[in-house]
Amino acid sequence: MGLAGTGNLTGKPRSKAMQTTKQSGWSGIRFGKPEVGASAERRRVTRASDVIAFSDMTGDRNPLHYDEVLSARTVFGRLIVQGGVTSGLLNALVAEDLPGPGSVFLGVEWKFLKAVGIGEEIVARAEVLTVREDKPICTLSTTVANSAGEICLSGTATTYTVPLD
Repeated sequence: MGLAGTGNLTGKPRSKAMQTTKQSGWSGIRFGKPEVGASAERRRVTRASDVIAFSDMTGDRNPLHYDEVLSARTVFGRLIVQGGVTSGLLNALVAEDLPGPGSVFLGVEWKFLKAVGIGEEIVARAEVLTVREDKPICTLSTTVANSAGEICLSGTATTYTVPLD
């Protein structure tokens, strides 16, 4: 008896117990599996209270965020928010919109290209670049732009989504 058609080295047909079916890693994900090319945006106006909250949380009390006279003399020309405030809008976008509830960052590669001032509107955007079938993992293109459309943060993020239902 030959091995052709048996799927194993013993020459015996596989038992049904050993056969496996491929299951999507996206089962139970609240918003389901996103499609490549799907995108989402969030916008917000930064506030002085964001700077204070971030400082309370992290201890980052850089004078560029607090000292108006000093910051006016710098290359930024004004008070700026911490990078974590800028990138924080992407946290909300990933956790709430795309991929959605249960999503966390596995890794990010971001470049901060332009400082964001206090009182400035920013728009965070993510677009799905890749989606794994076997696990709820996506790679996203990410940006944060100011109201003039200038890119302040650009890069990629890899997310993992935990089933919540």
